[in-house]
Amino acid sequence: MAVGNKTMADRMPPERITDRKRGQILWTAVLILLPILCAAASLCIGRIGISPADVLRSIRGHLTGGEAVSLMIESTLWRIRFPRILLALLTGAGLSAAGCAFQSLFANPLATPDTLGVASGSSFGAALGLLLGLRLIGVQIMALAFGGIAVLLTVLCGGGRNKRGLSGVVLAGIMMGSLFNALISFVKYMADTETQLPSITYWLMGTLGSAGYRELALGAPPILLGIALLLLLRWRLNLLPLSEDEIRSAGVNAGLLRGCVIVCATLVTASSVSMCGQVGWVGLLIPHICRMKFGSDHRKLLPASVCLGAAFLTVVDTAARSISPADLPISILTAMVGAPFFIFLMRRTEGWQL
Repeated sequence: MAVGNKTMADRMPPERITDRKRGQILWTAVLILLPILCAAASLCIGRIGISPADVLRSIRGHLTGGEAVSLMIESTLWRIRFPRILLALLTGAGLSAAGCAFQSLFANPLATPDTLGVASGSSFGAALGLLLGLRLIGVQIMALAFGGIAVLLTVLCGGGRNKRGLSGVVLAGIMMGSLFNALISFVKYMADTETQLPSITYWLMGTLGSAGYRELALGAPPILLGIALLLLLRWRLNLLPLSEDEIRSAGVNAGLLRGCVIVCATLVTASSVSMCGQVGWVGLLIPHICRMKFGSDHRKLLPASVCLGAAFLTVVDTAARSISPADLPISILTAMVGAPFFIFLMRRTEGWQL
C-alpha cells in the first residue's frame, strides 16, 4: 500500500521490520519442525512404549548396518508404526491442502475436500471392492477410480466457467455425494452380515491401521503430486474468489486454473480415502486455524495448512491407537476434536473472510 511516495514497509522503523522478519522466520521453522517432532514422538508412543534411545538405535542400525535392537521393537517400528505415521502425515497434509484450495475456489468457508463428491465416490468404490472380495490393493484401485468418476460426473452435470457455474458445480457435488452415499448403503445391505459388513463399516469410519509400504507406493504419488502442484500455484489461489474478468486481467487463464485446482484436490482426496477411508474435519478445520494466524494470503496459508494438517492427523492417529486396546476409528476423534474447536473459532471470529 502506497502512502505518498512510500509504501507502508518503507515508513516502518527498521527495528519493527527486523522483528517482523524474525517472527516470520520463527513461525516458518516451527511449522516445518512440528510434523517432524510429532512423527518422532509418535514412534515412541503406543500400546507398546519404546524409548527414544531404542528408536535412535534402531534408526542408526538401519542406516549404518550396525547392531539392531530386539525383534519386537524392530517389527513394531518399521512394520507397523512407520508406514502408519507416513500415511498420517500424507493424509493430513493432503486433505488440509485440498480443503484450503476448495475454500478459495468456491469462496465458501464451509467447503471441504468432499465438496465435489470425491470422498463419497471413493468410499463407494472401496465398499464395492470389499463386497467383491478384492485384496487391499484392489480396493485401493477401485476407490481411486470411483473418486475420479464422481468428480467427472459432478463437473459434467454442473459445469460452468463463471460464478453461477461454480455454484452449479457445488450443487451437483452435493447431489453426487448423496447418490454415492445411497450406493454405499446398497452395498452394505447386500454384504454378508458376518464377514463383509463389519469390514466395510469399519473401513468407512476411517482407519490408518491398514497402512503398508505397498499401499503407500500406490497412494502416496497422487497425494505428493497434488500437494506439489497446489504449492506451485499458491499465489494464483488468491485470485480464485475474483470474477472471471478480474482473473483474466491478472494474466491468468481462469478456467485452466480452476481445472488444475479441482484435479489436484481430487487426486489428493481420492488417494487419501482409498488408503484410510473417510477422515472428516481435517480439510475444514486446519485451513481456518491457519487463516487466523497467517491471513488469507495463500502464499503463507497453504504451506501452513500442509504442515499443521500433517502434524494434527499424526497426533490424532497416535491417540487413536494408544487410548484403547483396539484402534479407534480416526473419524470419531477428528469429529470430537474438530466440532467443538470449530464452534470456538466461529464464536471468536464471528465468521470468516476469504
